[in-house]
Amino acid sequence: MSVLLLPILNFVSALLTFYIFVIFARVILSWLVAFDVANRRNALVAGLEDIAERLTEPAMRPIRRILPNMGGLDLSPLILLLLVYMAQEYLAIFARSLI
Repeated sequence: MSVLLLPILNFVSALLTFYIFVIFARVILSWLVAFDVANRRNALVAGLEDIAERLTEPAMRPIRRILPNMGGLDLSPLILLLLVYMAQEYLAIFARSLI
């Protein structure tokens, strides 16, 4: 049973790592757009921003509802990163218990 479960756990861990990169990409891209380094009228920038938003917004929306309004400061990506890291750690602990 554990022999079959380990590749699945590794795949889920890889997906979580990819999701961390997507969160970082969204944050950096939003900074670049906010400081006028990148322009949303550029098709590549608009496409990357759209993909990153579609992948991260469903997870960040509930976090934003819980967090108090802090003006222009959005801490939801930070909270989401912490949750994803925590999920990865629990997944690693579970995988080590199977070995």
